[in-house]
Amino acid sequence: MRQLFRFLAIIVIFPAAAFGQPLDDQLTCDGNAHDFVSGLLDGQSIETPAMRVEADSVNAFRPAHDAGLTAFGLPVRAVFGYQPGDPMFKTGAGKLPSGPLYGVVVLGSADSVKRRLAETGSPAVVRAVVPLLMTAILCNQ
Repeated sequence: MRQLFRFLAIIVIFPAAAFGQPLDDQLTCDGNAHDFVSGLLDGQSIETPAMRVEADSVNAFRPAHDAGLTAFGLPVRAVFGYQPGDPMFKTGAGKLPSGPLYGVVVLGSADSVKRRLAETGSPAVVRAVVPLLMTAILCNQ
């Protein structure tokens, strides 16, 4: 009975971790932007339309409220991507990226994200979004 209460307490305190959808396998950067984003759209894990389309045409999507998306154990705050010529992505008014890209923004410092990626061998690039708070994990193709 005590173990059941511990389990329930963990679920209540950490619901995203208990029922989260890890994106680690998709961030090994051997996929493409279309498949990454369309898989999340099909699974209703991200909201449509894109919450923001940057000038360089990178589309940013908000995770669905109950999706519990994680990347390398960190909560995902945004999913982004762009693939030239793909009608799934809206284009911005600025210069287009040289090729497809996709990734996520997680809650965590760039240093901690770099360590986690190094442990898994992911070739993804790490960029600080808000220093010490939010970090982008980016796959270029």
